[in-house]
Amino acid sequence: MELVFEDAAVFKRYVDGIAVLVDEAEFIIDEKGLSLKATDPSQISLVDFYLPRKAFKKFESGQAGKIGVDLNYFNQVMARAKSGDQLELSLSDDKSKLSVVFLGGAKRSFSVPLLDLNTADLPLPRIDFDSEVTVKADALNDGFKDANLISTHIVLSVKADGFLISATSSKGSLENTYGKKDKSVVSIKSTSDTRAMFPLDYLVSIIKATSSETEVTMRLKNSAPVEITYSIGEGRLQYFLAPRIEND
Repeated sequence: MELVFEDAAVFKRYVDGIAVLVDEAEFIIDEKGLSLKATDPSQISLVDFYLPRKAFKKFESGQAGKIGVDLNYFNQVMARAKSGDQLELSLSDDKSKLSVVFLGGAKRSFSVPLLDLNTADLPLPRIDFDSEVTVKADALNDGFKDANLISTHIVLSVKADGFLISATSSKGSLENTYGKKDKSVVSIKSTSDTRAMFPLDYLVSIIKATSSETEVTMRLKNSAPVEITYSIGEGRLQYFLAPRIEND
């Protein structure tokens, strides 16, 4: 196996988007590209990552198959990437270690031990969503920071007049409304009003890898998991997050 990716800093963002929720997981390398599906330790969330082979400068999958890694440590290694570095990934001869090489001002090589995880394939939830909202990540970040002053859980809802982020606690309440004509909103589509409550810390983690202009798509259904998807370059990160049942 030998993979060469032009911009190590971009690849680092992919790992950021996975490692923020998942401790250990297996990357799958096949003729289509690089992918990963895993749940967080509490199994509240699921991440589905895909990077097509065309995104790589060089893609030779060989007999790689599945590569189990400690994502926290792999993320620490990827954090050593410098602006302009090229990334090379390959397996040791005995396939027990992942070679991570940064090529830029110098050649810097790390050897990351692989894990024998043998995880089963995870099916994605099948949900007939009622609403779909695409907004800029910057607006979501601001909304989540506002909500953090009020509660550890927030409600995401879609009504005729737009998309709402709201929170209520003994500290007070918050309601941020994003209308279809607001510059932070790309699109809002809905067949009916939708509403569901989610843990705020997970939502913050899910969009950690975004930039301010990243377009984030959320698909919602009443009291059902939310699907959150965004792209970084040619890579796609998709998440499912289970709701919290609201008290009447």
